[in-house]
Amino acid sequence: MAPGEKIKAKIKKNLPVKGPQAPTIKELMRWYCLNTNTHGCRRIVVSPGRLRRLLWIAFTLTAVGLIFWQCALLVFSFYTVSVSIKVHFQKLDFPAVTICNINPYKYSVVRDLLADLEQETRGALKSLYGFSEVKSRKQRDTESWSPAWEGVRPKFLNLVPLLIFNRDEKGKARDFFTGRKRKISGNIIHKASNVVQVHESKKVVGFQLCPNDSSDCATYTFSSGINAIQEWYKLHYMNIMAQVPLEKKINMSYSAEELLVTCFFDGMSCDARNFTLFHHPMYGNCYTFNNRENETILSTSMGGSEYGLQVILYINEEEYNPFLVSATGAKVLIHRQDEYPFIEDVGTEIETAMSTSIGMHLTESFKLSEPYSQCTEDGSDVPIKNIYNAAYSLQICLYSCFQTKMVEKCGCAQYSQPLPPAANYCNYQQHPNWMYCYYQLYQAFVQEELGCQSVCKQSCSFKEWALTTSLAQWPSAVSEKWLLPVLTWDQGQQINKKLNKTDLAKLLIFYKDLNQRSIMESPANSVSGTLPGPILGPHGFPSDRLRGAEQAVGIQPKTGGLPEGAGIWHSTEATQDYDVPYGSAWCFQSSILLPCTPGGSQLWPKCLGACHPRGRPRWSSRLPGSSFTQPQLLQTFGE
Repeated sequence: MAPGEKIKAKIKKNLPVKGPQAPTIKELMRWYCLNTNTHGCRRIVVSPGRLRRLLWIAFTLTAVGLIFWQCALLVFSFYTVSVSIKVHFQKLDFPAVTICNINPYKYSVVRDLLADLEQETRGALKSLYGFSEVKSRKQRDTESWSPAWEGVRPKFLNLVPLLIFNRDEKGKARDFFTGRKRKISGNIIHKASNVVQVHESKKVVGFQLCPNDSSDCATYTFSSGINAIQEWYKLHYMNIMAQVPLEKKINMSYSAEELLVTCFFDGMSCDARNFTLFHHPMYGNCYTFNNRENETILSTSMGGSEYGLQVILYINEEEYNPFLVSATGAKVLIHRQDEYPFIEDVGTEIETAMSTSIGMHLTESFKLSEPYSQCTEDGSDVPIKNIYNAAYSLQICLYSCFQTKMVEKCGCAQYSQPLPPAANYCNYQQHPNWMYCYYQLYQAFVQEELGCQSVCKQSCSFKEWALTTSLAQWPSAVSEKWLLPVLTWDQGQQINKKLNKTDLAKLLIFYKDLNQRSIMESPANSVSGTLPGPILGPHGFPSDRLRGAEQAVGIQPKTGGLPEGAGIWHSTEATQDYDVPYGSAWCFQSSILLPCTPGGSQLWPKCLGACHPRGRPRWSSRLPGSSFTQPQLLQTFGE
């Protein structure tokens, strides 16, 4: 054999070729098809019958063609100079907006109902301050309508007269109307601030409330005659209006066409048809924009004052009641569509002859219910019946609770809140002592003696709009000359006067931006996230109990001279030491020390420690002379 052939044979012997020894192309392809991971090629070779082979050839060639086609598209796309632009417009639901005139009813319509009350009020002002007459801006001809009583006082004014008290004459007060002195008995409650120190006059104004002509009366005095007269007037006003039917009160208030001069939303025109009537007992006809009418909620996709709600309001100052309200303008409240508008509590006042801009920023809060907090999801777990036709809130619960207590204790409902089922509003004719009962009950409510505050819960989820308000004089001196005549012409069918700027107010409500903040609570400690870690250890065992069990059976770690992460564990009552990874899990079963591994999960309840994350124990062995038994260890674990 030639030297070259010998070398080839030796190499072939020492380095055997594992690939195909195929003399022909056909055999080489057959070997490839049988050994490749491409399943189609293998099926071409092993499939019996020509038809099956042809089908597999067609499938394989089609797949190869698709692969080359996709690769070509990727190459062409890579070398093509182009960009992809994606524009996404976020939208936010616009809140419901409720607008009310501060003056609830037109004075020209209700003044006949309030004639006796206003005559008494004028007499009190004349006696106290020397005022001869109070007129509104529209010179009301008070002489043309004299009071209904001449020398005979109405019964409701006799029940709760306005009194003047002299501090030097204790136990006596003088009636404003008759000038006679009357004896004062019972508690005297002086409504004055404990924080702000004011000059105390010798004479104070107030009124007395007595139940059923009893001597157990409650007398309320005020350091300011203004406050006393307004409080006294409001009580009698509620008594009178509680007897007026709802339809008549709606007709006495402002219509949507009268209140709304112009309206724009998101740059599009709107009108009174986009507002829903909401009659408030103390503010008359209010109108809500975007109140989910027809099950649709308006949304906005842009921030800024041009993309919100813009309205011009007709305030009509000439029709204001001079004793009921002392300011001019409107009130606005931003709220959810299913939320009751507590306009009297949290409404924002709008000034006349000004442009009021209100920028909003939405925050949504989601709290966890019990056991993490005392909130409620929908109020179904609160034992107070919701008398409002709206979603649950803490404010609704408190007012519902008070109104229910009012019906139970006083026999009638307070005028400023909705009526519970089968109840009537309080008035002198049917409930002569309702004022005394109301004041006593309200004082108990404020002092949290009725139990409402302890029963009512916060809502778990709610929306809040943080408002930023800014003002600007409107209209300007130069635009006033053309703007007011145009608005007068637009409102010509509703009013018969020339508008001036003190009759108007402009309101803009918009999102400052479309960034929405969400506050969500989540459990800080959960069973799946907390117990297997610091409490149970890596495999779910109580680490502190395991360490106690180790000490109970006398197993102690030794770490001297060993690499990091290793240790020698030994039994103080055994005769042999064991070199195992530090922190490995072991257990006793029939006096045998066995490793706790994931494969032997049935041994886990008997383990003394958690399995070490770096590896398993090296070996296990019988403990000669060991005196520890399985029941002792189970008792150590507290089982």
